[in-house]
Amino acid sequence: MIDLTINEEQLKRTVQRAKERNIAIPTFEQMKNPDLILRKVKDQLKDVGLWDVNSLNLFRITWKNEPVKKGGQYGGVNFLELPKEITGVDARIIALVGKWFPTGAHKVGATFGCLVPRLVTGQFDPTTQKAIWPSTGNYCRGGAYNSQLLACESIAILPEGMSKERFDWLAKVAGEVIATPGSESNVKEIFDKTWELKKTRDNVVAFNQFEEFGNHLWHYEVTGSAMDEVFKQIAGPRDRFFGVTLTSGSGGTLASGDYMKELYPTSKIAVGEALQCPTLLYNGFGAHRIEGIGDKHVPWIHNVKNTDMVIDVDDVDSMAMIRLFNEPAGRAYLKEKGVSPELIEQLPLMGISSAANVIMAIKMAKYYELTENDLIFTVFTDSMELYGSRLKEMEEEYGDYREIDAAVDYHQHIIGLSTDWMKELTYYDRKAVHNLKYYTWIEQQGKELDELNAQWYDAEEYWGSIHKMASSIDKKINEFNKMTGLI
Repeated sequence: MIDLTINEEQLKRTVQRAKERNIAIPTFEQMKNPDLILRKVKDQLKDVGLWDVNSLNLFRITWKNEPVKKGGQYGGVNFLELPKEITGVDARIIALVGKWFPTGAHKVGATFGCLVPRLVTGQFDPTTQKAIWPSTGNYCRGGAYNSQLLACESIAILPEGMSKERFDWLAKVAGEVIATPGSESNVKEIFDKTWELKKTRDNVVAFNQFEEFGNHLWHYEVTGSAMDEVFKQIAGPRDRFFGVTLTSGSGGTLASGDYMKELYPTSKIAVGEALQCPTLLYNGFGAHRIEGIGDKHVPWIHNVKNTDMVIDVDDVDSMAMIRLFNEPAGRAYLKEKGVSPELIEQLPLMGISSAANVIMAIKMAKYYELTENDLIFTVFTDSMELYGSRLKEMEEEYGDYREIDAAVDYHQHIIGLSTDWMKELTYYDRKAVHNLKYYTWIEQQGKELDELNAQWYDAEEYWGSIHKMASSIDKKINEFNKMTGLI
């Protein structure tokens, strides 16, 4: 769970560090509703770039940033609706857009949810300790960034096969960057390096996104409420919220589906993974190219009992989609198919894992034969800003992208998507997925069997108690800010 026990001695040092560095911390409520942020903070943000390493950007951890690179204020939730000309289905597919967070990805929110509760309780001491951020991508970027904003030293751990853009950026922000063997699917190697550091260094604290309930809570509280706000904004009187489609990753974003299912009990939560590594679908393994989603295990913070469907995505489909949406010939072809120039300009808001989320939504719409009155929500975790090198690699491997390539990718990898490699989960299908947690978390990572059973047999109380914690954390944040005297 999220421990809010106070360590008085370390808290005093943390408060003093915040005073010296002029660090004020936003609440969950302010991230949901930036109207609550003080005017003096908003005025100061007018001179701050979205990616600047400036503690004021803590107040830009929200889905409601003005979509500009510098000086932006706040508006509604950033989202994009994909029309039938792109998806080939009648159902409305809506994605929250992560590009307009600092670092260009929503993981700054997840890492905030992990680090801040320990800072404001004194459980993490930024004057003596370093934060370890193990990740397959954006999480360690968000963790290193938030560590800088909160005057903490950081260690980023990620597989050596991740994109060049990630490593180049981390080199400028993280105190230390460690590349582990393998690629996207090599999560255990990240865990092993984390344990090695914990055993050999006495000043490190690990924030493992796959087990940190602050990750789950942030998405439940902030991403979930953002989805509901958009739904109420755009839904007609006959429309229904059908569900969410999200790749597994750390399991954090799936908590937004928990939030929405509480409001719309008939809605569905679909969890996705790469077909090349079908752990949830077939207890399988392998490597793939959908960066940022992790594999070969079930995250500790995934509420499996509340999950309705597993959808596997062929990474060939994801890579074809991003090439179609970003190459000049592909964009020209989309225009011929009736996609508006304004929407085409926004398609680079979708990164590789975002494309997988959209593919899942299309497959869900086809499986359930959804109509124009059904709305499926998903998330663009990040944008193509982080994957330019992948486009160059595909050009080197396959050659120039031509109109015929665009036509094939459009009709085969989008319009031609089928309902294969997906499963609607029964009670015992869910339990089979949940039981996979045993091997990673009990045998390897030292979790307690009683807690694993509580996640399943006492699910309502277990997950519900986590979901109620935002207000308690906000209280601690407000007390911390009062002690610093900055707000």
